[in-house]
Amino acid sequence: MKTGALYVRVSTDDQVEYSPDAQIRLGLEYAKKNNIIIPKQFIFQDDGISGRKANNRPAFQNLIAIAKSDEHPIDVILVWKFSRFARNQEEAIVYKNLLKKANVDVISVSEPIPDGFIGELVQRIFEWMDEYYSINLSGEVMRGMTERASRGGYNSDPPLGYRMQDGVPVIVPEQSEIVKKIFNWYVNKHMSFFDIATKLNALGYKTKRNGKFQNRTVAYIIRNEFYKGKIVWNKSDHSTRKIKDKSEWIITDGEHETFISDELFNAAQEIDKATRRPFKARAQSTYKHWLSGILVCSACGGRLVRSGKSKSGNTYFQCTAYNHASCNESHLTNENALKPAILDALKKVLDSGTVNYVVHSTNKEEKTESELINRKLNRIAMKEERIKEAYRDGIDTIEEYKANKEILNKERQELIALLEQYSNEPSNENENRLMQKIRSSYDIISSDKSTDIQKHKALTSVVEKIVYDKKNHSLLMFFYIND
Repeated sequence: MKTGALYVRVSTDDQVEYSPDAQIRLGLEYAKKNNIIIPKQFIFQDDGISGRKANNRPAFQNLIAIAKSDEHPIDVILVWKFSRFARNQEEAIVYKNLLKKANVDVISVSEPIPDGFIGELVQRIFEWMDEYYSINLSGEVMRGMTERASRGGYNSDPPLGYRMQDGVPVIVPEQSEIVKKIFNWYVNKHMSFFDIATKLNALGYKTKRNGKFQNRTVAYIIRNEFYKGKIVWNKSDHSTRKIKDKSEWIITDGEHETFISDELFNAAQEIDKATRRPFKARAQSTYKHWLSGILVCSACGGRLVRSGKSKSGNTYFQCTAYNHASCNESHLTNENALKPAILDALKKVLDSGTVNYVVHSTNKEEKTESELINRKLNRIAMKEERIKEAYRDGIDTIEEYKANKEILNKERQELIALLEQYSNEPSNENENRLMQKIRSSYDIISSDKSTDIQKHKALTSVVEKIVYDKKNHSLLMFFYIND
């Protein structure tokens, strides 16, 4: 029995395609016929999004991350058509090869292909046709949208404060009040983007997409000429997202009603212009610090990034999500406080002679049989939970649930029998090797003669991440070793 995921996508470019509900229904029917379990949480959907760029599809990226995770909870991904997976052949090949390494197949429920070389060839032909269709359609759509924009028409979903009605944006009162607050606080209360985002989140307000406000969200609203009654089109390159020269922009008067006065909007632009700092790329050498990429916020799980340096050279770190107003707890700390705490944690491990750690395999083929069997047993436990969910959600009948449970029980007994054939005596080889590496790392980090590069290499050779808890003035180190 296999565990599957279902990926559904409907783009704004397509005029003739199955609805999301139809794609889900066909996918579930195929899964049931082919003895595949699809839990409710493994149905991923991107609406109104083009398939040409995978990076722009959040549900797709989430699916790929889960599929190639260490738990490997997915055996197969179902799509209505291969074009739903990707319309860019290069990306289709990359992601399918990535999934293949994780033993995950991609199956089109409406485009059955034979096994072997012929099947691979047929699939490539499908991908070539889909990419050609996408490129041609994209050009036609872009020309139509440009013409519409030049005539004062609307090509995209309006910003916070509006919704589309009969092809024209209309004001949403409760949303418009949020936008009014943003402009008022920025102009009259002299609040920063960060302060505004923090206050909005504290009050429980949500963005257009029902998420938390960030500095950039507020900045986008303040700078958006839509609130002045204007429509701006062709501002950025469709593929690279780079801002074009202003001479290439299409700016027209919109038909929508405004609720921000010209005086207030113009005042906001003057403040923004006066306070905006020009972007200046840092020298390459300044990007690395020996603690870069390893510190984690205990509140939200985000990374702690450098937030500045004192005159004495002491580097400060802060939660990146807090910097964008999406984490509620400040984790501001500095190198001088962290270094002794890290050294103390390493010394405690060395003094105790024991360490909790995980083993990272550099070669899957070198895994012991017992490790592989235990992994399969863990997956069976996850599958049991999913067939329960499928029954509770009404996807499977009680008979189907019992039949699936019987199959999984049989698989478990076979694996347990195999496991008994192998010795389970733990080896101290890895732990001894790790302790030696920790001792070496301690010596390098504690030495004033070591460079930042040497310290970073030493620390990351034994520690995956360090979770910093500012409230309790503590940190938790996660050790690892490669087999």
